[in-house]
Amino acid sequence: MRPTATAVSDRFELIEVPRSQGAPSFAADVVAGLRASPKSLPAKYHYDDVGSALFDAITQLPEYYLTRAETEILREWGWQIVRVLDEPIDFLELGSGSAVKTRLLIEEALRVQGRLRYSPIDISTEALRASSLALVDAHPGLSVRAYAGDYFDVLASRALRFERRVLAMFMGSNVGNYEPAGALRLLNLLGDALRPGDGLLLGADLKKDRATLELAYDDPAGVTAAFNRNVLARINRELGANFDPKGFAYVVEYDEARGAVDSYLEARKAATVDVASAGARVSFAEGERIHVESAYKYAPESIARLASASGFRLAQTWNDRARRFGVHLLVRE
Repeated sequence: MRPTATAVSDRFELIEVPRSQGAPSFAADVVAGLRASPKSLPAKYHYDDVGSALFDAITQLPEYYLTRAETEILREWGWQIVRVLDEPIDFLELGSGSAVKTRLLIEEALRVQGRLRYSPIDISTEALRASSLALVDAHPGLSVRAYAGDYFDVLASRALRFERRVLAMFMGSNVGNYEPAGALRLLNLLGDALRPGDGLLLGADLKKDRATLELAYDDPAGVTAAFNRNVLARINRELGANFDPKGFAYVVEYDEARGAVDSYLEARKAATVDVASAGARVSFAEGERIHVESAYKYAPESIARLASASGFRLAQTWNDRARRFGVHLLVRE
């Protein structure tokens, strides 16, 4: 199937990109992950409506510094960021969500050049529609060409269209949610969609002490634990499974050698779970874990290596005052 375009208004076009043929379904991914050894579930399935609301709550927690640090950088350096490519630009963003932080750059770009096209990519069509309509209502000089679909599917579809120099954005340390090979594959696809001289603004959390990192992913209020257990509740809701989410402890460990904060759900006792819609039964031993997420942290030199390996060069870095987080400008070679 080809991408389909809908003109929602005179300044908002929505393009829906279908899943690639052969891509596994939610049910197939769940069953394969639970039957694997060790067991795992893809982190992308955390973000249903409940999970997305819980993640929004996480970003407000005092222990979760990432959102505040990145917002501080954009507030302080946004004026420079939108001028750094030295000509009128359009924006492309992977994972726009509610576009709250992006509004800072949108408003600055509109002050500089008067008109701007913003092209967000997001898996949720309805979230994309709502945020895009809010943006065009708030900013008369803005037009939106939004792409609904998986990042990899959208980038591989060749559906992206640009008329001017592009500043792409992959913020929130979302790059850290991918295994290194997956992050490199995504940046290679993004590089193929851009032209020489286009930019990529990459937000990445920096390596730091174990206590700070583990507390950021395991807050005392238990919001992050609820966010991760929700994936079991989602499997119950959508696939007819009978998980007891409270029967799994939430465990976080920082692997310093890999630079990754690893999150697990650990069975408090032996259990058997049926996934009715998939006709699957899965057994858990007491203490057996499901890997649910890894959040990779970066050193400046590892960002430079990732840039070089994917056809970019690292041109500039902005840090928050506490030097916890980095926003990096990568330029397509």
